[in-house]
Order: sequence, then C-alpha cells, then structure tokens
Amino acid sequence: MDEPQISPADPRGSPGKEQQAAGVGILLQIMMLVLSFVLGHVLRRHRFYYLPEASGSLLIGLIVGGLANISNTETSIRAWFNFHEEFFFLFLLPPIIFQSGFSLSPKPFFSNFGAIVTFAILGTCIASIVTGVLVYLGGAMYLMYRLPFVECLMFGALISATDPVTVLSIFQELGTDMNLYALVFGESVLNDAMAISLYRTMSLVKSHASSGQNFFMVIVRFLETFVGSMSSGVGVGFTSALLFKYAGLDIDNLQNLECCLFVLFPYFSYMLAEGLGLSGIVSILFTGIVMKHYTFSNLSDNSQRFVSAFFHLISSLAETFVFIYMGFDIAMEQHSWSHVGFIFFSILFIGVARAANVFSCAYLVNLVRPAHRQIPVMHQKALWYSGLRGAMAFALALQSVHDLPEGHGQTIFTATTAIVVLTVLLIGGSTGTMLEALQVVGDDHDGPLGESFEGNNGYIAPYDGDSSSGNGLKMKLKEFHKSTASFTALDRNYLTPFFTTQSGDDEEHGTIKALQTTLGLMNVPQSAA
Repeated sequence: MDEPQISPADPRGSPGKEQQAAGVGILLQIMMLVLSFVLGHVLRRHRFYYLPEASGSLLIGLIVGGLANISNTETSIRAWFNFHEEFFFLFLLPPIIFQSGFSLSPKPFFSNFGAIVTFAILGTCIASIVTGVLVYLGGAMYLMYRLPFVECLMFGALISATDPVTVLSIFQELGTDMNLYALVFGESVLNDAMAISLYRTMSLVKSHASSGQNFFMVIVRFLETFVGSMSSGVGVGFTSALLFKYAGLDIDNLQNLECCLFVLFPYFSYMLAEGLGLSGIVSILFTGIVMKHYTFSNLSDNSQRFVSAFFHLISSLAETFVFIYMGFDIAMEQHSWSHVGFIFFSILFIGVARAANVFSCAYLVNLVRPAHRQIPVMHQKALWYSGLRGAMAFALALQSVHDLPEGHGQTIFTATTAIVVLTVLLIGGSTGTMLEALQVVGDDHDGPLGESFEGNNGYIAPYDGDSSSGNGLKMKLKEFHKSTASFTALDRNYLTPFFTTQSGDDEEHGTIKALQTTLGLMNVPQSAA
C-alpha cells in the first residue's frame, strides 16, 4: 500500500487546486467533529446506550468515508484526511494518555495497583502469546492464512491493546462499581504501553532474526524500555514540580507563562522518551501522575482551573477525532478480504486469549488477597467482555503494513480493521445490557469520581484483614504492603514537602477541590484512553 503524501497530493496540480482540496478536507473534519459531539450529546441525554459516543463517531467516519470513496472527491480529499500512524502516535495519543494519568483518582487506582499491574503486564503477555500461538497453529492446520511464528506474535501483541473509551463512558453513565472501573481503567492505560513495547520488541526480533537473539534478551530489552520510560516520565514530572515551586510563576502577570510551561512539559516527556528509543506512552502517563500529585499544587488557582479544563478539552477532541479518523480511513483503505477465515478465527482466538488473560490473572490476584478483597466472578466476566479493540490496535496494524512484506501486513491490517469495527459497534453497544445482566451497576454508586467506593464490597480497602492462613505467599504480600505503607509515609513526610509548597493533607484537599471544580465546569462524564 502506497502511503499518500500530506503535502500537495499531485505536484502537477496548481497551488490553487491544492489549497482548495486542503480546505475541503479540513472543513470535512470540522463538520464531522461537530456532528459527533452533537450526536454524543443527544445519545447521552436520552440515555441511549446501544450506540455509545465512540461508536457514533466511528460510524460517522465510515459513512462519510464511504461516500467520499464512491465520489469524484476521493483523490483530492484523501491526501488531507488519511490515518497516518505517525500523526496518531505523536499528536493524538499524547493528550489522551496524559489526561488519563492526570485525571486519575489516586485512592482506588493505587489500592488496586497490584491487580492492575498484573492484568496489564502479565495479562497482556499471556494474551499476546496465546493469540500468537493459536494463530500459528490455525495456520499450521490449514484453518486460516498461515503466517510465520514471529509475525503471529506481532499480531498477538498489537491486537492485545484494548481501548476502553466506549466501555468507560458507559460505566460512568450507569454508575458502575468503583473497583471494577479502576481495574478496567488502569489495565487499559498500561496495556497500551505494554502492547506497543511487545510489538516493537517482536519487530526487533524479526529484523535481527539472523543474529540469533534469544528470548532472554527480548525480556531484558522490554524491561529496559519499560523501566527507562517510567524513569524518564517520573524525572520530568519531578523537574516540573521543582521549577514551579521555586520559579515564582504563580503571580498574576505570569500566569500565561505558567500555563504554557505546564502544557509543554508532558510533550517534552513524550518526545524525550521517543527520542531515546523508549515508550512515550509510559513516560507521559507517569508524568501525568507525578505532575497532578506534585506540580499541580504549585500552580496558582486560576492556572489550576485552566490546565484542568484545557487537558480535558484536548483529550476529548483527540478521542473523538481518533474514532472519526479511523472510520474514515477504514472506508478509504484498500483491504484484503480474500482471507475471511483468518478474520473469523482471529476473532475467536482473541476471545479465548482475553479469557486466559483475565481469569488466570484474577486467580493469581485472588490467591494472595484476603477474602474481603477477592475480585468477584461477575467483575471478572465484565473485565473479559470489556476488552474492545480500538485506535491503538488499528495504528499498530497500519504500521505492520510497512513492517511486514509479502502481503502479511495487509492481511493483519484487514483482520484488525474487522475486529475493531465489530468490537466497537457490537460489544460497545451491548455493554450496558451486559453490565445490568452481571449486576455490577446500580443507583448506589456515584461513578468513578463519587465518594461511595468505600461502601462497596470492600476490596478497595488496604491489606488490613485478618488472614487465618499461614501461606508464605500471603505473608510476603503483607510485607510488601508494609513497604507500600512506608512509601505513603515517605511521600507524605518528605516528597510532598520537598516538591510542593504545601503539606500532604493540604495537597490532598487541594486536589479534591480542583477536581470538583473541574467537574463542575465540564458537567460531562470523563473518558479514558
């Protein structure tokens, strides 16, 4: 597939024609964004959950792209409205991921952090390997199109990236259990970074296959990428906290400069990690967490209100545009529909892999948790069902077209496209019915930002329950929790006073107050990447 150029699509055309084509393309994008926001408002107002906002945006892109594809405007518009994975990774994804970390509700997230890390890292590895092995075996048994083993693992890695935008928006509308929301949200944010790291690692293995790179080196490379990305993100966040604490920017005539610098730091973190060959997603996620916890309290009140509203605004625009962008490109791209069996069995295999991911990781988490903190079976089923595929999988699949020769990448791209459309439209539309059937919604929940999570089934509480078992693994877990509590004390007694201008209690109160102010200004449910 030849990648279209963004700058003049046809050098033989006159500059006036090219400028007109650019204007038509941008006008089309703006019209679709306006239509998507209006449609989303109508759907939300009438509580129509069978067509979530993300699904509506995807449908708008598909319809307009299909109309453009059968009209004479395809050639002139395509160059100005085509899904470029570089544009997605460098401009659309960073604000979405940063807002995910920045708007994080710390207590439920970090209370379930061990489970979230287990699902996101170990679970994504399990899902990637299971998918890759099943696809390879399916090809070996002539059930579907046959791919080399490393390319099957690349497909397994890219298709394991779940997109929670559709599910989480419905979770918030219906008032889903806070613990379940924290698990779905945390897993989805971290497993995007995990899937990208696994995909790039497998791509590196393929390109260096002749050098005899072994599995141990693959693991080392992944750990280097993940730890290095996390360290760079945390480092940039701490640097920003010190800058805003000592630079004296919180005075009236410097608030514009204060806001500009605050907005630039997340992009600095993302581009720094990408420039070093690390994961920008992991870096900017932890930058968002650190900047919200430390840097945010060093801003003036006006700047706090502005940056909260600003990042919510651009993340909402980016999320909506991604689904329109993706739908339009799906309708315009050339697809390889000759391998229907590959698409059909891939859908079955990712369902099996998702089940292996969720239920095995939940078993491990419940094995080391006290009885009052067990993840219920209903929550496990909701986690399994909420594994939609979205823009991340689509962008990596589009990249695989360039990475894999002989039509293999094209086959993967077509299968991923079909999976994304089916999961977003069908599973996303039935999520509300699923949640009600599993009885994980109710009026007693105020949603992910409510104050009722203390009164749920209790597994958000710390590891303070009596355990009658003498299991050595549980004893080690208690020791780990003591170290976690020690880190909390370290943060309250040393880190917060060093990096912020107020004490830990004041900082927590200020964060809650700013969050309530932001929600009051927005008056709309937040969504995550």
